[in-house]
Amino acid sequence: MINVLIVDDHELVRTGISRILKDERGIKVIGEAGTGEEALQFCRQHTPDVVLMDMNMPGMGGMTATKRILHFCPDVKVLALSVTCEEPVPTKVMQLGAAGFISKNAAPSEVVSAIRKVHSGVRHISDEVAQKMALSKLNHQGQNPFDELSDRELQIMLMITRGEKVNDIATQLNVSAKTVNSYRYRMFEKLSINGDVELTHLALRHGMIDIAKA
Repeated sequence: MINVLIVDDHELVRTGISRILKDERGIKVIGEAGTGEEALQFCRQHTPDVVLMDMNMPGMGGMTATKRILHFCPDVKVLALSVTCEEPVPTKVMQLGAAGFISKNAAPSEVVSAIRKVHSGVRHISDEVAQKMALSKLNHQGQNPFDELSDRELQIMLMITRGEKVNDIATQLNVSAKTVNSYRYRMFEKLSINGDVELTHLALRHGMIDIAKA
């Protein structure tokens, strides 16, 4: 039996995925979580086999949750889910140790297949995501400027573009507000921009934001 935890900040999405998996032989949904914090706590208590992890959540967010879950529960397989599949997010998520990355546009059959594959130790990346990753590596002209950001800078960028405040980000990441601002200014310099508004516009232009959650 493959025990699955579904993590998404939208209850409707969690319910939909749960229903897809309900009748699948050998797969059991043992829990749902609406935030990265809840997912981490659940994993430390119950250790699911596979975690379906939304990347675009408020609070801790999918990237940080993935990193922390794999630190405390290294045997868990994290399968990332995202509407936003533009680079460098998929590559960075896979580098964190995720077992797979699939688009939320994927067919239900692919979600089921991906769960079975990652549980068996085989990595799975949606064709749509794999194509974007491959094209990003080939396309040296017009490269996504967000490729230059570190994992932490990318994480803070996603939080800022969701409208989260510096003090709230600092609390969630367990760092000082001064540290968060240092990352912000470093990002602005790397991206040749002057503030959060320009950052958000640039992120929208390069498909880094899930508009439905922006």
